Amino acid sequence: MKLSFHGAAKTVTGSQHLIQANGYSILLDCGLFQGKRKEAFEMNRQGFCKGGAIDAVILSHAHIDHSGNIPCLVKNGFDGDIYSTSATRDLCAIMLQDSARIQVRDVEFANKRREKNKQNLFEPLYTPADAGQASRQFVTIDYNRRKEIFPGIFLTFIDAGHLLGSAHVVLDIQDRDTGKDRRLVFSGDIGRKGIPIIRDPVPLTEGADILIMESTYGNRTHPPYPDSDRELERIITDTYNRGGSLVIPAFAVGRTQQLIYSLNKLYVKRDIPAMQVFIDSPMATNVTDIFQMHPEIYDEEILDFMEKNGDDNPFAFNSLHFTKTVEESKALNFRKESSVIISASGMMEHGRILHHLRRRISDKRNTILVTGWQAPYTLGRKIVEGAREVNIFGEPFPVRAKIEILTGFSGHADQDELLEFAAAMQKKPERTFIVHGEEEAALTLKNNLTDKLGFPHIEIPDLHTSFEV
Repeated sequence: MKLSFHGAAKTVTGSQHLIQANGYSILLDCGLFQGKRKEAFEMNRQGFCKGGAIDAVILSHAHIDHSGNIPCLVKNGFDGDIYSTSATRDLCAIMLQDSARIQVRDVEFANKRREKNKQNLFEPLYTPADAGQASRQFVTIDYNRRKEIFPGIFLTFIDAGHLLGSAHVVLDIQDRDTGKDRRLVFSGDIGRKGIPIIRDPVPLTEGADILIMESTYGNRTHPPYPDSDRELERIITDTYNRGGSLVIPAFAVGRTQQLIYSLNKLYVKRDIPAMQVFIDSPMATNVTDIFQMHPEIYDEEILDFMEKNGDDNPFAFNSLHFTKTVEESKALNFRKESSVIISASGMMEHGRILHHLRRRISDKRNTILVTGWQAPYTLGRKIVEGAREVNIFGEPFPVRAKIEILTGFSGHADQDELLEFAAAMQKKPERTFIVHGEEEAALTLKNNLTDKLGFPHIEIPDLHTSFEV
């Protein structure tokens, strides 16, 4: 069996891990690289996007850094099955179309300048038609339902508790090369206990022979989730008392729904001022509809909240508004009343959030609340790192708004929770590969797995490296 790591190697983006076993090539995730634009533009056009002999894709969850390059794979000839849970398929149907529209729009913008300079024109990475074809190749498997996807290769999805539909990938392989039965586990992105809406991650107590494990927060710990609700209450109240508005750049998938639910709870208890809340993201609106379609994945907390409040939709309350048109979105720029505006993208690289930042980032009455990890070189990372001035749409804007960072909403397991995931394995892996983390985080996790749990043979693979296992 051979493993090759073509993304999310010493970084947190572009998850792509290739398994070659029993004559089949199986790609675990096929995500977009994100970060420095020129570098990401080039990297997303390399590797599998140029075509290649892939027999199947197994998708751990719908986030774009895990799923976003699937249409490019399809565009270049991949016609095999894409295995996922049903919720992941439903989310991807929306997200991949949105990503395709962004690809087309960005290339059109770049080509205007290139045409004037008589340079060769770019082609989009993929189009909505490619995304549509990719959606037709999804094959869904429910949690805990073992399925033989190729002779001697069995797939099981286990609830990872990270996002609606997210999964740990378990592959039981009757290895023809060694004559042994071997279990390979890909953690995907590991969720957190106590995060509302979705259930807690399920421990993999049987363990694994080979483990591919994420390390996003391998060197950091999160505050308890209830503290995040209290902090959100404080931030909203402080902003209201300053006469300002709260702008929250948020990932349209997962984070926005967490925020809506938290705000709903605060409004029900009357713990925050009666500010109007606007969700200004077409994709977040559509994704919220998907969340409503999958109550079978809800945890006990949200089910209890719904029962106690006679509420069959936890993602709606009187002060909440979903903008439906461009005109409604533009009108938010002229609101004088204190408001809460939640908009994408979460890393502030594109989307409607840029318009709201341009309007409000230089007013000290306002607050910009960052609730998620920011990739290097993104506008979000610059703001988090304390930039006094940032460029938005090519124009400089001084940063005078108050910047707040709230990591408790993270759907990623922190350092302690990653160790808890690994410690639950009764059979320690013979080989462990640490991915999906910046180098310092990955190294910290490696040291902890070695020193505290006694895991042998741990690798932090470089990009495009391969291992015989």
